[in-house]
Amino acid sequence: MVTTIIGIIVAIVITLLIAVPITCKAAVANKVKQDAEKVGTAEEKARSIIDEALKTAETKKREALLEAKEESLRTKNELEKETKERRAELQKYEKRVLSKEEAIDRKADAIERREAEYTNKEAELRKKEKKVDELHAQGVQELERISGLTSEQAKDYLLKAVEDEVKIDTAKLYKELESRAKEEASRKAKEYVVTAIQKCAVDHVAESTISVVQLPNDEMKGRIIGREGRNIRTLETLTGIDLIIDDTPEAVVLSGFDPIRREVARIALEKLIVDGRIHPARIEEMVEKARKEVESTIREEGEAATLEVGVHGIHPELVRLLGRMRFRSSYGQNALKHSIEVAQLSGVLAAEIGVDVRTAKRAGLLHDIGKSIDHEVEGSHIQIGVDLCRKYKESAVVVNAVEAHHGDVEPESLIACIVQAADAISAARPGARRETLETYTNRLKQLEDITNSFKGVDKSYAIQAGREVRIMVLPDHVTDADMVLLARDISKQIETELEYPGQIKVNVIRESRVVDYAK
Repeated sequence: MVTTIIGIIVAIVITLLIAVPITCKAAVANKVKQDAEKVGTAEEKARSIIDEALKTAETKKREALLEAKEESLRTKNELEKETKERRAELQKYEKRVLSKEEAIDRKADAIERREAEYTNKEAELRKKEKKVDELHAQGVQELERISGLTSEQAKDYLLKAVEDEVKIDTAKLYKELESRAKEEASRKAKEYVVTAIQKCAVDHVAESTISVVQLPNDEMKGRIIGREGRNIRTLETLTGIDLIIDDTPEAVVLSGFDPIRREVARIALEKLIVDGRIHPARIEEMVEKARKEVESTIREEGEAATLEVGVHGIHPELVRLLGRMRFRSSYGQNALKHSIEVAQLSGVLAAEIGVDVRTAKRAGLLHDIGKSIDHEVEGSHIQIGVDLCRKYKESAVVVNAVEAHHGDVEPESLIACIVQAADAISAARPGARRETLETYTNRLKQLEDITNSFKGVDKSYAIQAGREVRIMVLPDHVTDADMVLLARDISKQIETELEYPGQIKVNVIRESRVVDYAK
């Protein structure tokens, strides 16, 4: 900084010295004295500035040296403090390591002592084993001397005797277990089937191939026929159903093999009767509305069936086909209700046996799905159902259950066997189908005839679809002790003379009544 100031001053002086002679050589002589005085003054100021700068620099230097010394002392103190702390930690770790080494040494000594003890004990055991072997050999020799047989001969003799006894006992046990297993399996199977039937009580409505539409009056018949029969022809052409208008008062009969077409015709005719305007254009409009209504009903019925059974994830087209089964009957039994009952029965049986209940219900619900379109597609309802299930990506277990439910192919899973049993139960349940109704009533009559044939029986009633018979006995002829024997005798005779599913409860009732009149 001082050097810079001196340089500036010198430059100024040199500039003045050079500039003065050039600008005004005449004035130089007159002002030499003044310039000399100014130069002297400038030099004095320069010296004072330089001295002051030097003093300031010296002061700054001293301050810097003091700060450096203080920083050095502070750093030194911190290093010494950290060093002391590290030394203390090291000493602590060293003490810990030494204590652990001492503990390890003590354990090692203890282990060495134990090893020495075990070595001594092992030597003693070997001596004792050797002695035992010698005593055993002596005992065997003594036994051979006494029995006159070698050890091998005695062993063979004992094994043969034991083998003969075991064979006899095993045969007896095997026969007993086999008999017990058959009895238990038969009893369990009956329990499962009866439980499943009792848990599923579904009402069945007998379907037919005709529908009857009630008319407000007989004049409506002429309006339905129309001029030269054009109205009735249009309705029959659009629906494919025959309209029978005979002498039946206030009624028209719809006849057709396809239940869905018959339902469309019934709804359309009822709408036309309510509307009152019956002509070909209106008939066509009402038939179209009826078709849409029936289609909506089909979807709703299919969805309701899946919800009732608790099966989800079925393809929408299969759900629609399930709804079509609402209008399909088999031997007088509604196909959709039959499928729902089979699904419920399959679920109950699967729960009893311990297999997948959802898959069993799914297979039971879809087992007759082919019946929904068997009037439209060639082939049996089983093959149609299998094709539909494969088309809409049902599992192999469900497909096999559908294919095997009438025994056409071998079942490949327990679920297929369950669906077979549930289908047979639903079809053969008393009252489910028309063909079994007569057999069912005959069995009930035979049941009551058997019970009435015993002495002392007053009246008997077959109830619970033939699963129970209640017998009222005469208290004067049958005592309480006789009731036990009577119930057993009736049960034995029912078992001998009747064929029935499950079991029949024989309930004998004896009551005493005393009647008097107050006059």
